[in-house]
Amino acid sequence: MNKPLLLSLVTATILTTSLNAQSMYERIQGMELQMKQLQGEITTLKENEEKMKTTALQAEEEKAKTSADSDDDENEAVVADDEEEDDTSVASDDEDDASADSDDEDDDDEESIEDTVSEMEESITDLNKNTNGNHLKFKADYRFAIDNLQYKMAGKDASGEDTRKNDAFMTNRLWLNMNWKATENLSFTAQMAYQKAFGARSGWNSNMVPMETFDWITNENPYDGTLRIRSAYFLYKNDTFMSADIPWTFSIGRRPSTNGHLVNLRDDDGSASPMGHNINVEFDGLSSKFAFDDLTGIDGMYFKFCAGRGLTNASPRFFAINPSTGQAIANGAPYSKNRSDIPDIDLAGLIFVPYNDGQYGIATQYYYANNLIDADMKGQTLSGYKTVGGMHAITANFTMNGIGDEWSDYLDDTFFFVSGAMSITNPKSDQRMLYGASNLDGTTNKAGESKTGYSVWAGLQMPSIFTEEGKWGLEYNKGSQYWRSITYGEDTAIGSKLAARGSAYEAYFTEPLIEDILSVQLRYTYVDYDYTGSAGFFGDTTGTAMSIKDIQAAAAAGSAQMAGYASQIVDKAQDIRFYIRYRY
Repeated sequence: MNKPLLLSLVTATILTTSLNAQSMYERIQGMELQMKQLQGEITTLKENEEKMKTTALQAEEEKAKTSADSDDDENEAVVADDEEEDDTSVASDDEDDASADSDDEDDDDEESIEDTVSEMEESITDLNKNTNGNHLKFKADYRFAIDNLQYKMAGKDASGEDTRKNDAFMTNRLWLNMNWKATENLSFTAQMAYQKAFGARSGWNSNMVPMETFDWITNENPYDGTLRIRSAYFLYKNDTFMSADIPWTFSIGRRPSTNGHLVNLRDDDGSASPMGHNINVEFDGLSSKFAFDDLTGIDGMYFKFCAGRGLTNASPRFFAINPSTGQAIANGAPYSKNRSDIPDIDLAGLIFVPYNDGQYGIATQYYYANNLIDADMKGQTLSGYKTVGGMHAITANFTMNGIGDEWSDYLDDTFFFVSGAMSITNPKSDQRMLYGASNLDGTTNKAGESKTGYSVWAGLQMPSIFTEEGKWGLEYNKGSQYWRSITYGEDTAIGSKLAARGSAYEAYFTEPLIEDILSVQLRYTYVDYDYTGSAGFFGDTTGTAMSIKDIQAAAAAGSAQMAGYASQIVDKAQDIRFYIRYRY
């Protein structure tokens, strides 16, 4: 049989597409189209082959039945003369020859189909390699956002104002995603990113932004147009571990540790592995996951170990400069530990998912971070950082991906979750974590006391009433006085809502405009703070948790110090964001 014309042109197409196409996009689109057409041809050929086999089988059965009927007739027949027997013999021989020729033709057709299918599958493999097999794949993710930011301060400033705002804060964000699968078990993934406000920021009159390039959040804030590495790591995976039926993975590099589990829903992104309730920052480290669902028979069970370094103490390559005096300090031991600097910050944690069947899931997470920092103030002057202690963090959540047992299509596509988290400080003996040296009533606080904080978070994401792929959602979270999360990288312009020592409310609508390529979102976030320090670090300077109502009461009673302090404290904040996003 004749092979499809498409097959005979595949090799020429692969070789010449790059010459004839006007762009990489057209090349990839052309090869993917060829691949889909080839797959369609294979399906058609296999269907035809099955039909031919069925027809041949039916013919054989009919032939056998006819032969049996003929045998019965011969028992009663009268034998013809020799001439007739000779004629019948000759005719029978001719029929046998014709039958043999037919069988040979069927065999040739079957071999031809198998050869064609084999060659077409090889061509698809070649196309896969040219489109997304062993080649570096790039994806672009661009977002334009405009935020309306409104703040109600706890007190009035010198001009009598107690509000701050930015009616139209516009930003560009670009992510460039790269993937390379070298073998069936080994792959590499990286993401480059930048985010900046429209135009330049002056850098004058208290608009200096030194902390916006802090390593944990360097790609999460609209700082400048510099393209930086947001993540870069390799991933090894295997279906067995030390001959046991335990699928496992190992990865090391710049971790994809923002937009983690559950917080990714409102951001319309795939989930990174950390649970976003109590950690959402960029990080360098490693992880290893072990799946036990096959071994135990429990759906979705796995353990994942994670560890990393959030700050490295290492002397400079040549010499250092004192930021206060500008004096150059010689260094003869590059990258050695500097005894006068703060020590390394390390973090280690464990994710344990005891059950997840696709609809119902339970997940837990624990981590410990040491040598956490706070601003080191000398009066009103920032002299650097100080180390204040470590912190334990525990999270557990329950998810329901589809409510009920096929009660309705709407509920089938509805996602519900509830999460609880706890933080426990482990301060150094001479440091205070999350509380100050004295209270408003004049009483003093001892150093070295541990503080425990709590947070609850619930959310509901439902299908859009306008489109099949659109989503809308509602979320609420509340944190106690000494709640502390490490969620500085959360994608909220007014600051992390999940870090709030108080109540946060959120509603969002995400709608596709062109398939999954172009989408829009409208999101409203409102935070009502009960205590100070929600956006701070871990010590007694920026992280102190004081009652905002008590501060306002002290200011109203005539405390000039508290009145000045209140004017710098955000009491309530809201962020109305609209974005349009392109992904391909």
